[in-house]
Amino acid sequence: MRKSPKTLTLTAACAVAVSTISAANAQQQTTASYQDWTVRCVLPEGQTQKQCEMIQSASVQGQAGPISQIAIGRPVKTEPVKVVFQLPVGVWLPRGAKLVFDSKAPALEATFKRCLPAACFADAELKDNIIKKLHGVTEQGHLDFEDGNRRPVTLPVSFKGFGQAFDAMAKE
Repeated sequence: MRKSPKTLTLTAACAVAVSTISAANAQQQTTASYQDWTVRCVLPEGQTQKQCEMIQSASVQGQAGPISQIAIGRPVKTEPVKVVFQLPVGVWLPRGAKLVFDSKAPALEATFKRCLPAACFADAELKDNIIKKLHGVTEQGHLDFEDGNRRPVTLPVSFKGFGQAFDAMAKE
């Protein structure tokens, strides 16, 4: 499986309910790469506040779109940071998704909230103590969920550049 952090088909602005912004109505859009993470900021037309997210996608070689996408952002500066997992249609919804980033700590659990024709979305709040832990992760983690037949699926997640990307996103 090949990770492609530059692949972006879902804006976390939409995924974390920031708003539904398309590139067509955005005045200004910027992206920056931090190893395996990409920070994307959009200044919606008529607004003065940028909306930023950091993303990582995983693709299967030969497949058009990503098999998974992780988006992290803050819907509004005063609201908590959220993580959204975009996974293929046909996942076992009651199981949710789990981000494993430390073999000694409990996984970050996310609940599926909705499915669209192309993907299903699970989200969770990222508390400050988890963000601090993610800053220091040096090993590869993984995203666990079950497919529709209740078979376990594990996808790799890289934390290379996470701290830099998060700090850059937080400054915006």
